[in-house]
Amino acid sequence: MRRIGLVLGGIIVLGGATLGAVHALSPDTGQSPPILQSARSEIVASPVQVQPAVVQQVPQSQPQIQLSFAPVVRATAPAVASIYARRVVQEQQSPIFSDPLFGQLFGGMGRSQPRVQNALGSGVILSPDGIVVTNFHVVGNADDIRVVLNDRREFDADVILQDQESDLAVLRLRGASDLPAIQIADSDRVEVGDLVLAIGNPFGVGQTVSSGIVSALARSGISVGSGRGYFIQTDAAINPGNSGGALVDMQGHLVGINSAILTRSGGSNGIGFAIPANLVSQVVAQAESGQTQFQRPWMGVSGQAVDANLAEGLGLGTPQGVAITNLHPQSPLAQAGMTSGDVVLAVDGEPVNSPQEMMFRLAARGVGGSAQVTWVHAGARQQSTVALVAPPETPDRARLTVQTLALRGLVAETINPAVAAEHGLDPQETGVIVIDAPDIAGRVGLMPGDVLHGINRQPVQTTADLDRALRDPTRYWEIDLERDGQRSLLRFRL
Repeated sequence: MRRIGLVLGGIIVLGGATLGAVHALSPDTGQSPPILQSARSEIVASPVQVQPAVVQQVPQSQPQIQLSFAPVVRATAPAVASIYARRVVQEQQSPIFSDPLFGQLFGGMGRSQPRVQNALGSGVILSPDGIVVTNFHVVGNADDIRVVLNDRREFDADVILQDQESDLAVLRLRGASDLPAIQIADSDRVEVGDLVLAIGNPFGVGQTVSSGIVSALARSGISVGSGRGYFIQTDAAINPGNSGGALVDMQGHLVGINSAILTRSGGSNGIGFAIPANLVSQVVAQAESGQTQFQRPWMGVSGQAVDANLAEGLGLGTPQGVAITNLHPQSPLAQAGMTSGDVVLAVDGEPVNSPQEMMFRLAARGVGGSAQVTWVHAGARQQSTVALVAPPETPDRARLTVQTLALRGLVAETINPAVAAEHGLDPQETGVIVIDAPDIAGRVGLMPGDVLHGINRQPVQTTADLDRALRDPTRYWEIDLERDGQRSLLRFRL
């Protein structure tokens, strides 16, 4: 499947992992058997402290010398499946048809042809009736999905919820019942050094188990999905095909969904990333309630991690928390009294040290409840109960697919607080955001995520404004756009 190579050689989204305490397991009982018998020797009084000697004995039985993950694997492997996804995409047939006027003269003939893309990944069964979680990049926009269980049973599957930002998707297997399922752990209890297993189908060779530890927590800025994710890092071997597979602890509970690796070669270098189980749990709960899109609580703020220089300027003793740089006047944090320059330290007692970590803590709690937010204002620590509400959908996002020649194929939405939150924009951003830019729209240089503010000196605040501006019969175009926070003009002639 397609691999995305980025930072330090590449972040590869894999087209899967296990946590817990390190101990020896008995194959019969799953308990930690005594390996060594020790006896304390007599210590003669001395001004120097002497450590007691240890008398080592030969192990008396096989369980005393066996270190094995087999009991955990037997309990969890049946709940990890292989996923085969198929999608049909339109591909340019010939470079000559890239010329908009040529395509117009010949009625658009030959511009593109269908091509089949196949994707391989893994998935985790979470309920006996066939709820499976995997990665969005494995099944997103797929036309056909086939799920193969460890016991070789096969099921067709439907996507019931997908969320590109978190890189998660929830499937329902058709006609499934009495399936093996895995229990979800509290990923907030995971610690660096915990032992984990990664289970998946790397390179399509069949179900494979690898072991490692939790290498780090709260990794953010990894370029998966929207790039605004929050991950558990592990050194368990993860390779293409592991995407959507399980990261489990020594109790056989799911602590994460494997999603990506950092690599120079395309294979595992011992730096893998898994989506924490607490977010997975919230996404699955919304899918089971009938939602098709994951809804995050709206905070209506943007911020930055507090470094040493910023901490000194804000009067903080140590670099910690997230400094609020902008907030929507109607946002829950603004209603609680927060202003720009305040620092959020924790959500429900869990420290937050990056905007991604703060948003993860809130998303894992879901819409409809509340959270205790600890923050600093003018040097004084405060705590407020903040309502977790859905982002406002006003003005209406009013999605538009452009049919006129100038930007034919462009898909755009009016930016409102909900759209701004989905795309990581400033909470008070206005204009129109590009959702997709195929056909002429892409060839003139537009990209998904671009924010359009004007067309030929006419302001664009809504998709209705965009539609009106594009009906101008001119052949000369100037687009005022914002990309990655930088404002620029895009000029072209048709």
